[in-house]
Amino acid sequence: MKKNLLLGAALAALFIASPALAELKYKPGEDAKFNWSNFEDLKKVDLKGETLTVFGPWRGDDETHVQVVLEYFREATGADVKYSSSENYEQQVVIDTQAGSPANISILPQPGLIADLASKGLLSPLTDADKAWMVENYGAGQSWVDIGTTKDKDGKPQFLGFSYKTDVKSLVWYSPENFADAGYEVPKTMEELIALSDKIVADGGKPWCIGLGSGGATGWPATDWIEDIMLRTQPPEVYDKWVTNEVKFTDPAVTGALDIFGTFAKNDAYVDGGAAGVASTDFRDSPKGLFTTPPKCYMHHQASFIPSFFPEGTKMGEDADFFYFPTYAAKPELGKPVLGAGTLITITKDSKAARAFIEFLKLPLAHELWMADGGFLTPLKSANPAAYANDAARKQGEIMATASTFRFDGSDLMPGKIGAGAFWTGMVDFVGGKSSADTGAEIQKAWDGIK
Repeated sequence: MKKNLLLGAALAALFIASPALAELKYKPGEDAKFNWSNFEDLKKVDLKGETLTVFGPWRGDDETHVQVVLEYFREATGADVKYSSSENYEQQVVIDTQAGSPANISILPQPGLIADLASKGLLSPLTDADKAWMVENYGAGQSWVDIGTTKDKDGKPQFLGFSYKTDVKSLVWYSPENFADAGYEVPKTMEELIALSDKIVADGGKPWCIGLGSGGATGWPATDWIEDIMLRTQPPEVYDKWVTNEVKFTDPAVTGALDIFGTFAKNDAYVDGGAAGVASTDFRDSPKGLFTTPPKCYMHHQASFIPSFFPEGTKMGEDADFFYFPTYAAKPELGKPVLGAGTLITITKDSKAARAFIEFLKLPLAHELWMADGGFLTPLKSANPAAYANDAARKQGEIMATASTFRFDGSDLMPGKIGAGAFWTGMVDFVGGKSSADTGAEIQKAWDGIK
């Protein structure tokens, strides 16, 4: 307890030291891409004398960006807002909530951590009005409500996490120049994607670059493939049961997804370097084949962060672009599912300012300010797309806002020994030649062995 109290005191010192900005970055009323009427409405909220402490995962550039957003809340309401973070962020949240010294607002990137805190009665529920607002205003709104809902200490489901700042994984990257030179068109359905892959092979090329290498985390890129395929072949309810072990890795729904992935990754004709190179190629190097002359591959499935590993000087929209990982035309009932991740805003110490902050996050302005700075996607349908910093973010934001279903990265929702262990190694074994049935059985054996 003494250690906890000392850590709590250190955190309090961090909050006191958290700097506010000298001035508002974007002058109210001067740029039409922002909903400035929101700022005027926010001024009607009087929080003078109130302190709002916010503990979040964002550091470095992201902390600079969130401070931009928080400064408008400070300026309009008069609240004293103190933001802080920590290297051992998730451990610190647990320590502070259990010690009774948490921030008013804790921003959590993992639904599993929210569930753990909720089961101990350490989070304050959001309102039915908050829930209804999200269903109405977010793309795939019910999905986001479900993600933020978990059982409290009495076993009662409660809406506890307000999603803000999201990421998308359901993307395929390509070179528009290479597509144009070869006469290829962006596929709109999975059937067209497979036909295009076959066409590229017939033309003497390799359709895909796939790399699973990632040091001690080797195998994780394949889990994103499996999760995306699951959402395109099964109802979302099956996906949900899979990540909680109600649907086993030995189930045909899961082994079938592995087999579909295998038609891409285990096909020597489809993959640059052949199937044998998939596990040994580092995921950071795998997209580089898109940019060679002639191209070593034409497509690469990966999340929105991957341009960080493109060759220096690569111009988005010209040298590189992306399209939504398509769904099967034969399965229209599954809609437009999107795989991704995001952060959830929770109230860990209730107050008038904390509730006002949740209301602030419902305003388009609270999203547009970070959209303009970059590195931010939102499913909020009323946010102005013109506020996005670039066309790539705008297109990704459209995918988020028009999704019919959104699901968190499944491996992140599984126990660590599975989602960050047996699932990864199983994918390496699978591309190495093991059957889907044997791979599923091995992963399931590991899950069944968890006590």
